[in-house]
Amino acid sequence: MPSSPEPIFSDTDRRHMQAALALAREGRFSTSPNPRVGCVIARGGQIVGQGFHVRAGEPHAEVHALRQAGELARGATAYVTLEPCSHHGRTPPCAEALVAAGVSRVVAAMSDPNPHVAGRGLALLAAAGIRTECGLLEAEARELNRGFLSRIERGRPFVRLKCAASLDGKTALSDGRSQWITNAAARADVQILRAESCAVLTGIGTVLADDPLLTVRAFPAVRPPERVVLDSRLRLPQTAKLLADASAPVLILTGETDPAKHAAFARFPHVSLCTVPLLSDGLLDLNAALAALAEQGIGEVLAEAGATLAGALLRADLVDEIVLYQAPKILGTAARGLFELPENPAALAAQAHWQTVSADILDGDVKWVLRRTEAVPA
Repeated sequence: MPSSPEPIFSDTDRRHMQAALALAREGRFSTSPNPRVGCVIARGGQIVGQGFHVRAGEPHAEVHALRQAGELARGATAYVTLEPCSHHGRTPPCAEALVAAGVSRVVAAMSDPNPHVAGRGLALLAAAGIRTECGLLEAEARELNRGFLSRIERGRPFVRLKCAASLDGKTALSDGRSQWITNAAARADVQILRAESCAVLTGIGTVLADDPLLTVRAFPAVRPPERVVLDSRLRLPQTAKLLADASAPVLILTGETDPAKHAAFARFPHVSLCTVPLLSDGLLDLNAALAALAEQGIGEVLAEAGATLAGALLRADLVDEIVLYQAPKILGTAARGLFELPENPAALAAQAHWQTVSADILDGDVKWVLRRTEAVPA
């Protein structure tokens, strides 16, 4: 049986889907664990309704757009960045809302890999006589929801490793002092990365050395990211700042199974613990740790870790993106390096494992974003 021909999209289709993608980006600080979705309702070149999903449990993008369009939705085309849902969750199915509104055509940027949807939304629309097409600007749509897709398709979050270093690749002086290597503009940019993430992850070594809050403080966070601490032996002090600060939840991943040690954290209502298997060296199984985060709905993780955990994540091939803030300062040979990794002579002859996505100047510091070579979007 011959396959269906690929849909041919017009410039108008592309323009409307680009508008829908721009709307979806507006939800990057708030939709987790749901995907970021935008919708445009148009009649020819005229947009008659638009909207984006704001947060879980609230109306989806299609509903906002249909409400704005009103009767003008009948006979119109809906452009949506993700296949409309077809199941009853915390909100009614969007596919049914599109059918009830009388739209004549639905263009989706991509199908939804969520097992609750997985083609059923488009099938429901087609069964109602609505023309459906899929795949317009799919790469852009996938990039927008890389965390959601990673959680569904790979069973682990998308991991972005944030680093700050001097010109000679050092992260702190030999005595541990690091305030401040990078400038105020770079540190403000990190606040945006935190707000975009489902969770900020660090290791117990960083907590013991720096006692960080790991919160978004530069602006009000609609959905504060969860703070995740990898603590194999449950050494987190009861006096730690992130325990005293209840503005965002804290999740401790530990290999410790002693109920008495777990019970010591019960007085902190914003703190939860999750037991993760240990490897033979006594360290947490990082693959299992990330799988545990995915099971809790966490799709995008910002790792702010010291050289030990950062190196371990790289060795385990669990880092999808590196964001390196580099300052034009030289700290010297004795200062601490970026990653604890064994020497790698093979890297000299091998193809680079990392590829530059962007490089920007932030008031004199450099923000360098890199992706694993095979993961860089075309």
